[in-house]
Amino acid sequence: MPVSIEVLGELRVNHGGQVRPLPSSKKTRALLAFLALAARPHRRDRLCEIFWEMPDDPRGALRWALSKIRPLVDEPGRKRLVADRERVTLETREVEIDLASLREAVEVDGMAVDELAAASRRLAEPLLAGIDLEDHEIFQRWLVAERLELQRLRAKVLSRLSCHPGLPPHEALPWTRQWLETEPFSTDAASHWVTQLAKLGQEEERDAAVRQCAERFHQAGMPWNVPDPTDPASPWPAPSPDSPLQLQQRQRIQFCTVEDGVRLAFASIGEGPPIVKAANWLSHLELDWDAPIWSPLFRELARDHHFVRYDERGNGLSDWKAADLSLDAFVTDLEAVVDASGLEKFALLGISQGAAVSIEYAARHPGRVSHLILFGGYPAGWRIGASEETTREREAVMTLTRTGWGQDNPAYRQIFSSTFMPSATAEELSWFNEFQRRTTSPDNAVRFLSAFGDIDVRHRLAEVKARTLVIHSLGDRRIPVEVGHELAASIPGAEFLALETDGHLLLGREPASQVFVEAVREFVARR
Repeated sequence: MPVSIEVLGELRVNHGGQVRPLPSSKKTRALLAFLALAARPHRRDRLCEIFWEMPDDPRGALRWALSKIRPLVDEPGRKRLVADRERVTLETREVEIDLASLREAVEVDGMAVDELAAASRRLAEPLLAGIDLEDHEIFQRWLVAERLELQRLRAKVLSRLSCHPGLPPHEALPWTRQWLETEPFSTDAASHWVTQLAKLGQEEERDAAVRQCAERFHQAGMPWNVPDPTDPASPWPAPSPDSPLQLQQRQRIQFCTVEDGVRLAFASIGEGPPIVKAANWLSHLELDWDAPIWSPLFRELARDHHFVRYDERGNGLSDWKAADLSLDAFVTDLEAVVDASGLEKFALLGISQGAAVSIEYAARHPGRVSHLILFGGYPAGWRIGASEETTREREAVMTLTRTGWGQDNPAYRQIFSSTFMPSATAEELSWFNEFQRRTTSPDNAVRFLSAFGDIDVRHRLAEVKARTLVIHSLGDRRIPVEVGHELAASIPGAEFLALETDGHLLLGREPASQVFVEAVREFVARR
């Protein structure tokens, strides 16, 4: 029987032509909406954190809520709510969700005026009316972000109506006004409004509109050039970049299983020449898009490439319970993701310990790696030839990691402030603490640090056949730039690029991050 879920307006579930009564618990209804809109597997502990962090038995509360949702979406012989010991998924391939259907229709050009008008009216309805959970910060932040994306989607529809070639200016003008009401700081909408008023000969209204918009943008510190309606090239500025949530929604998350039974999560987004990023410390396919460290870089690479990345075993959306954390296991994971992605030849990006994994992969599969980019990499882990002082320092870091993981611990923050991100702000360090807590467990973090110490691919460097670019921060306090020099000198024909920054983790707001992206883009374009 067909199942449909309406999230615009009040939440409704229609099963087999009948509206099903929803659970009385608002939290359970919120969980159903979350599973429907974020249509991907979710870890049970993550769902407990979002909805039931305080009760004595959050997993029991989750099980109870799932038992109330199952009758709404399941039927004999067809389980749509799939749950195992680690994850919960609402299979939405056979479920029609009103917002998802509208979003898909809007993404396809060629909608008629009446279709666009109907979509605009539907998108004007509130998202999940009455489902707010003010005392649950994570869910509420997600809901607010989803509502903002709904607003942007409606603005996109209104902009198409405003600019539709089949509408004369006097019919398009009301849509333009709604567009500007929806996006009051859109210079596109303001410019088009002013242009249409001028074309309609409404000079007084046009002058008032110019004054109103100019004052608004001035107070917001935004530049705006008043359009010239006689100039066919006016008034359209460059489109604004995609938001993190839009990218998160557009990326395609899939799973594959490695020979030892560990399940890996990998994601792909964008079109163009493929770039695969080897996993490194640490990652989360969903949370990465909000990261001050990687998000701006990922956004840029996804703009004109087919960008594939994955969470390595032990963290993120991949299985946290993995017996083997070793270089061989990390390389096997990369092999599994590449094969599952169906890629034959691609550029490979390795960052930090991901550089060693990438080097080993490139040596094993010389015909598949077209370009090899290594940033902040090292061929040998900290245990290889380590002095007693270095060993004591790294062991102290592991001890602090076990006790300070994810906590607002000044001693632990100092480690990352002084070696990983010396120029990070207090807010960025606070974000990193929270990110770590949500990405893996303290025990796994210590296991990772220990495993990285045993990495050794020095014997593989001369075997790398791919065109190689080594990038390193001049002030890197974690892996000195001399290691980058030696790495480039040991790989045949490798190029070296130094970045004017002191971070082992590259902050997206730094000028060096733009240099990094431009260098990667130019390097991968070479044939």
